Amino acid sequence: MLSHDPLWPRAGDWPAWAPGSRADAVVVGIPTWRTALSPGQAHTTPAAIRDALRYYSADSLTRPDGSELTVLDAGDVPEPDGAGEAAATARVAELTSTAALVIVLGGDNAATVPAALGSWGAAVSTAGLVTLDAHHDLRDGVTNGSPVRRLIEAGLAGARVSQLGIDPLANSRAYRARAHEHGITVVTRAELLSTPIESAMTAALDRAASAGGPVHVDLDLDVCDRSVAPGCPASVPGGVSAIELRTAARLAGAHPAVTSIDLTELDAMRDTPDQRTIRLAALCVLEALAGLASRTAGESA
Repeated sequence: MLSHDPLWPRAGDWPAWAPGSRADAVVVGIPTWRTALSPGQAHTTPAAIRDALRYYSADSLTRPDGSELTVLDAGDVPEPDGAGEAAATARVAELTSTAALVIVLGGDNAATVPAALGSWGAAVSTAGLVTLDAHHDLRDGVTNGSPVRRLIEAGLAGARVSQLGIDPLANSRAYRARAHEHGITVVTRAELLSTPIESAMTAALDRAASAGGPVHVDLDLDVCDRSVAPGCPASVPGGVSAIELRTAARLAGAHPAVTSIDLTELDAMRDTPDQRTIRLAALCVLEALAGLASRTAGESA
């Protein structure tokens, strides 16, 4: 049982979204898991992130002028894998029309496809994508390893895709070549050692928004060092730090072109007893909302 302090309001437990609702941000679960290359139970993750939000303060919801963001929770999209992907895409599209920012709780990385396509709608030809990920996600087929390839095939221009935190030893020469062929900007983990995450993320967001279209940000938690993201089956030793990912989430929320953010590749059932990966995901939700709160009032719903 968590303690109660009226002077320390907790995050989470946001009112339910309903058709016709208006909000600054809407949270929705897209619990993809059936096509994962590393079989697990990633469909349990959205509920786990919601529970973890209660450990943290709601201070991130306050704008500089003292007003509060309106955040609603649209629940989970049922069975979003396979034939259910179209319904998940439609739900994100509906939510995007009612809020400045949609935050998607995955699920594995397959959730990025309906999250991005739903938020872009007919603007896919001018849209942009930023991924923080150890992997290129350009594989053939329909799995959690193929979302970036599928989005490019749907009309996304590779020139407006940036991938931060790529680990060459967690990829292959063929997929590196594929990223190059599509014109994707790749910033490896080694390059981030000499380039602050603030600089790399700002440049990536501006590049993604260069055609004036909406931007989706994929925060794949396996970009993080395995010590802070043990709940991610494919996280590697030497990944980015927790504070780097949190900083990226805040910058994403603050950028006026960003309409959607997802948190993916976390399997709640694989996490450690202290829930360090789940809690990191929850903090990224709050960082994104803090970024949104920093936007001017005219840019929020």
